[in-house]
Order: sequence, then structure tokens, then C-alpha cells
Amino acid sequence: MKGSMTDRTIALAGVFQAAAMVREVSHHGTVSPHDLETSINSLLVEDPPDTESVFGNLIQIRRGLEILIEQLGTESVGRDIEIARYVVSILHLERKLSRQPALMEKIFTGLEEVKAQLAHFPITHENVLARLGQLYSDTISTLSPRIMVTGEPLHLNNEANANKIRAILLAGFRAAVLFRQVGGRRWHILFQRGRYVATAEYLLHEELPRRYS
Repeated sequence: MKGSMTDRTIALAGVFQAAAMVREVSHHGTVSPHDLETSINSLLVEDPPDTESVFGNLIQIRRGLEILIEQLGTESVGRDIEIARYVVSILHLERKLSRQPALMEKIFTGLEEVKAQLAHFPITHENVLARLGQLYSDTISTLSPRIMVTGEPLHLNNEANANKIRAILLAGFRAAVLFRQVGGRRWHILFQRGRYVATAEYLLHEELPRRYS
């Protein structure tokens, strides 16, 4: 489907939000429960009426919009090479994933199993995150080059954190799929960055206050 610049900006913000969350867990061992729930929920949304519904609403993706502006804006302050690396890697590997129907089918089947788990556990329960983490390992981790997550060994070697990181990366791929579906391309980050920043700023400073003030 062909989306608007707003659709593409929201989807790309989802990738940036996931990348920032991975960095937060890998360096600090924590992540916003609100952002984590948004990411995991996005994996389980079927047939959304519009792009923002994948994330719930604009409020749910606010942090991603802010990070997109920091990363793509003209001001160098606030840029993070690690976040940028994760975003580029996710967008690159998503293209490879899209050419692997067997892997895509395995992901869809795994997500159906996760939905069944939700009858017994909250959406961010460690058992749910462990299943999503295993699903990531069995599918996307088989593609090369693998995404190398850097951070503090204390946090990276913690099994619960490792599962959380993989689950968030899976959500990042969900946002990357959405980005491609609405017409987004990797080269946009270089050549249309100004348009993405302007759209994100409009959504943050005009659309959000208009809706929720």
C-alpha cells in the first residue's frame, strides 16, 4: 500500500523508538514499561485501520518521534551513533527478511503462539518476552550480518535483559516492515531527512496538542 509522509514518519519513528530502547536496556538494564508494552503490542496488531494504530496512537510513539528529530535533525547535539547503527541494520535486514517467505511464516506462526500465551500472562511478562526472544533468535538472527548489540556486560549477560532486547528488536522489524509497506526506503534517511524531521515536528508540536490538549 502507498502511504503518506505522515505514515512513513510514524513507521520510521517506531524503528527509532525500538533502537533507543535496545540501547537503554543494554547500557542500563531498564526500559520504560509504557514503551515496552507499546512495542510488544505492535507485534500482535492485525489489520490496523491506519499506520498509527499499529502503535496504539500518536502518544504511544511520541518518544520515537522525538528521537527521529534528534537523529535526523540539523543539530548534532542529541545524535547517538549506536541508535543510528541499530536503525540502519534493522532497515537493511528487513529487506533480506522480506525475501525469505519461510522465515516470515515462522514469525507469523510464533506470534500466534504468543497470543495464546496472553491468556495466562500479561503482555510484558518474562515468559512472553522469552518466547519472543527465542522467535527472534530462530528467525532474524539467522540472517547476516547479525545485529551486534553493545552495552554493559552486566546487563547483556542477564538472560531476562537479553530476551527483552531480542523482543524489542523484533518490534523494530515490525516497524521496518510497516515503513516499507507505506512506501519508506532506506535512502530516505539520507535524502529526505528534512521532510521526516518537519513531519515529526508537526505531529509532536501541532497534531498531538490539538488532539489531546
